[in-house]
Amino acid sequence: MKHDHQNAYLLLFRGTDWHRGLSIDEVRDVMSRWEAWYGGVVEAGNMIAASPLENEGKLVSGKNKEVADGPFAESKETVGGFFMVNAASMEEAVELAKACPALPYGLTVEVRPAADVCPSSRVASAAHGTT
Repeated sequence: MKHDHQNAYLLLFRGTDWHRGLSIDEVRDVMSRWEAWYGGVVEAGNMIAASPLENEGKLVSGKNKEVADGPFAESKETVGGFFMVNAASMEEAVELAKACPALPYGLTVEVRPAADVCPSSRVASAAHGTT
């Protein structure tokens, strides 16, 4: 999907157990508010892509390309899903993130700007005098 990287921000939802300790009615209420929040972002034309993530996966690492079951982060740090949104600025993207209904229950939202070029590639290009 094509989009303007200058206005694209990734909202990473961290925490896969925010709902623990809540009653089923409380979880339903939060999820209902989440769906309304998501729908509002879509309706406003700010949504580029979004998806929840399963709790299990694989971790590929190292020179030998070792594969292990993952993720290994603590459940409060595990990425549970994402929104890729269009926003005029980091501040606007942060305001979208602040509306997340699960924040009061321990979920966190990391907001990161999308890059036109991989930052490592910029370092390599600068070292070789190219841009």
